[in-house]
Amino acid sequence: MSRILKRFFSSTVTIKPTPSKTHHHQPIPSSNFPSGYLLTGIHAGVKKKPGLLDVGLILSTSSRPTSAAACFTKNAFKAAPVLVSEQVIASNAGRARALVVNSGCANAVTGKQGMEDAWAMVKETDKLLPPSSSGTPDGHETLVMSTGVIGQTLPISKILSAIRSQREGQASLGNDFAAWERAAKAFMTTDTFPKLRSRSFTIHGREYKLAGMDKGAGMIHPDMGPPSIGPMAAGAKGPLHATLLGCIMTDAAVSPASLQRALTYAVERSFNSISVDGDMSTNDTIIVLANGAAADAATPEIDDAKDKEAYEIFKKELTEFAIDLAKLVVRDGEGATKFVTVTVKGAPTYQDAHLIASRVSTSALVKTALYGEDANWGRILAATGSIPLSAPLHPDKVSVTFVPSDGTASLPVLVNGEPEKVDEVRAKEILSLEDFEVVVDLGGGDKAEVARYYTCDFSYEYVRINGDYRS
Repeated sequence: MSRILKRFFSSTVTIKPTPSKTHHHQPIPSSNFPSGYLLTGIHAGVKKKPGLLDVGLILSTSSRPTSAAACFTKNAFKAAPVLVSEQVIASNAGRARALVVNSGCANAVTGKQGMEDAWAMVKETDKLLPPSSSGTPDGHETLVMSTGVIGQTLPISKILSAIRSQREGQASLGNDFAAWERAAKAFMTTDTFPKLRSRSFTIHGREYKLAGMDKGAGMIHPDMGPPSIGPMAAGAKGPLHATLLGCIMTDAAVSPASLQRALTYAVERSFNSISVDGDMSTNDTIIVLANGAAADAATPEIDDAKDKEAYEIFKKELTEFAIDLAKLVVRDGEGATKFVTVTVKGAPTYQDAHLIASRVSTSALVKTALYGEDANWGRILAATGSIPLSAPLHPDKVSVTFVPSDGTASLPVLVNGEPEKVDEVRAKEILSLEDFEVVVDLGGGDKAEVARYYTCDFSYEYVRINGDYRS
């Protein structure tokens, strides 16, 4: 790092400490996790520091067929694991029983070798699966994800050896909290805590469970959609959207096509609605497995064409759960000191509201103002007005409000295009909170569309983490 930069960061600026985020990870009772899964995390040696978990395994052991759905990055430089997972889902018509993930190396932009390595991980993990009793097609049944540095090849022999250890007397696979936590830790790169959640829901009097994990702290602005090849791609409708990786497991039985439709809907409102720094990764992937382990043999798979009520309940539960997981990524944003919800109301369409919320959430001027605890609503308006909409925007109907998370009074700063006299002390109180909301109302009325984005501020710590300062 140059002497000028050293002087700037050490003397000129008072840097606020980044708050600890570890309280977002708490033990979960083992009984809260879905049945029919085995998981673990292993140290293979992808990460140089001894003992750090860098390979995760998730296996479905249900006697029923396991459905698999995924949303993948739309980045033109799709990483090898993305391409391979798309092929597995396509060839098996939406069925898969396992997931293997490594951290420490993204296996992205690695050419032919990268593809061979991703397939090698699939084949080795396939060997851990019990024989299929019914319904699962022959062929590869493992999906693969990678995260870490782009442009470097995997230490594949170390990874394969780690996977192989799980069938050679060194197995640490389990379904208790410790096993789920090990798998979640294996996802981590610059994350400061493992991101793991669970919840229960009921359909037609039967209880099912969801559990999932994700990772991400930098290079976060996902735009993911269903697989681009195979039968699952044909069912996609409408606009589709460090690396974001996530997986969600349920013991409900859901048909592959309906699982994909529910996930696509959920991802648009969760993982496609978060931003840390506005940069889309080459590896972004969200996978859902539904193994039916909590359904009896006579219970049919949930399918939107056969039981709309059951499907809508499942879609709602999956969406809310995905939002909870997605928020954890933003809370762990590199250098972030604020968690900010950007709500856009009164828009002509959901897509209009989503585009504006995205633009506000990715504006460097807005994000630096949030860090400085400055209610500079002019920057928010400038970002709002930069997006072409499907119908004309009427500036005289637009309002902007800051909403605190502590239940105290909100602070309108613009009402129907007219600026309010802002109480700067009150504005500072709201923006000094760790959580708050920015509401942009376009004035389209209560029946108009609403979209939410979850974002964070830009701090000096973010620059330090992502800059290449050589002392």
